[in-house]
Amino acid sequence: MKTNPRAIILTIVVVFSLLGCQKKEQENLDRDLQSIKHRGKMRVITLYGPISYFNYKDNVLGYEYEFAKELCDELGVEMEVIVAPNLNTMVEALENGEADLIAYRVPRTNELKKRIEFTKKEYITRQVIIQSKSDSMITDVLQLAGKQVYVTNGSIYQDRLKDLNNEIGGGINIITVPDSVSEDDLIAQTALHKISFTVADNDLARLNKTYFSDIDYGLAVSFPQRSAWAVRKDCPELLAYINKWSKQSSRKTFFSTIYYKYFERTKYFESQGYAEKKLPKNRISSFDDYFKRYAKIAGWDWRLVAAVAYNESKFDPNIVSWAGASGLMQLMPSTARHFGLSEIDFRNPELSIKAGAKYIKYLNDVFSDIKSQQERTKFVLASYNSGPAHISDARALAIKYKKNPNVWDNNVETYIRLKSNPEYYNDEVCKHGYFRGNETADYVDLVLQKYELYKLWVKK
Repeated sequence: MKTNPRAIILTIVVVFSLLGCQKKEQENLDRDLQSIKHRGKMRVITLYGPISYFNYKDNVLGYEYEFAKELCDELGVEMEVIVAPNLNTMVEALENGEADLIAYRVPRTNELKKRIEFTKKEYITRQVIIQSKSDSMITDVLQLAGKQVYVTNGSIYQDRLKDLNNEIGGGINIITVPDSVSEDDLIAQTALHKISFTVADNDLARLNKTYFSDIDYGLAVSFPQRSAWAVRKDCPELLAYINKWSKQSSRKTFFSTIYYKYFERTKYFESQGYAEKKLPKNRISSFDDYFKRYAKIAGWDWRLVAAVAYNESKFDPNIVSWAGASGLMQLMPSTARHFGLSEIDFRNPELSIKAGAKYIKYLNDVFSDIKSQQERTKFVLASYNSGPAHISDARALAIKYKKNPNVWDNNVETYIRLKSNPEYYNDEVCKHGYFRGNETADYVDLVLQKYELYKLWVKK
């Protein structure tokens, strides 16, 4: 039997082709789940934002962040967080192999489907009208005719309103605000009845409702938008693992807990507090003796420390915030432990005040370069509320925009309020990203107002 040389050559080509395919497939797998396990680290990329990833009182939080952390813990690997400035950069970093997973709600557009693989767990969002609850609420988009609706200039919400205005035959008075005004700001203005209507993503609206219970977001103005996490095209094992992991019944309790934390639990004050109790004249609280004793550690008037406690907990030693801050002085667990408070003592009033005073002293030292005691006090109060990291960012922004980094009112205060806006929290001088700065700025004012009141009530 004669051997056909051409057949031999063809067989060799086929064999080598198969081997090449197998080698390529193995290389892909080496970049996939096994590579992550071997490395001991998952590179998770995301964007700063109120739902995805942010710093609060020097603790990392975020709905997507907590899910990604749970995933990494399940895999037995560390999580390396990479924060991108925008969606395009995030997708490019994934494609280039600089990241393993996008833990962010990426829109499932046809264009992106060609570039990346989306997980099966989807989020369905749509743009909605934000309004305050009342008897005169609108229930149909046609009722927007003749109404003023506020949106940020150049935003996707402005684009949608323009299209909607054409669809209903005109009449919507679209009021644009500078892009320094964030979506959070506009929702807050709606809740406070400063404006009547704005537009936002329904997930952002749902989160903001935990801060402002009186807002309504039931009227949709757009079609649903699907979004999901994503991995590279050459990571089938990782994709399969995430899809299986997200469907596990054992994860349901965790998922529900995290969802409740961010989208259902109130962020506004949750305690009636001990302040409701009748107290003898010349008393601020049941804990005045502790305030007097430990305020010396802070170097502050004890009535100012008491004003901090009132604004933090209304003198309720048992309250725990949505983020995990505990006790009379509402210290985060990591901060409490750092200043000598064990976990079993988080709600002990005396020990909480002592640890809070130590923290105030620490913050005074952090801002020792601010020579004016009056100004330094404002910076300390702001940092007590937000953590010093965001105040450092606001000072850096103040310097950049030719304001005084050592003066609070109308200087650093301006920029802490702007830290909910991407233009500012993505600025290269900012190291700690998104933050709801309005709350911190208001907190400083509220504590100082309460302090002035206490000085009238009680002698030093």
